[in-house]
Amino acid sequence: MGMTGAMIDALFVAPGQHGKGIGRLLVQYAREREGALTVDVNEQNEGARAFYRRLDFQELGRSERDGSGRSFLLIHMKTA
Repeated sequence: MGMTGAMIDALFVAPGQHGKGIGRLLVQYAREREGALTVDVNEQNEGARAFYRRLDFQELGRSERDGSGRSFLLIHMKTA
């Protein structure tokens, strides 16, 4: 998991380890350290969007480009 302040930049769990609570624990740890968190999720990655929604992230908006200006549709999400 990579972060910049309260922004989750990257969260990867090996496919064979999905569903074991590892991602949830990483996000929980980050929330304990940082409070409210934000994350940008590729619009086409429904699995990631569902994961963050289960962890009480809300979709706040969209962007047609990522932080580097590349053409990726992103969903901006944040915890309360």
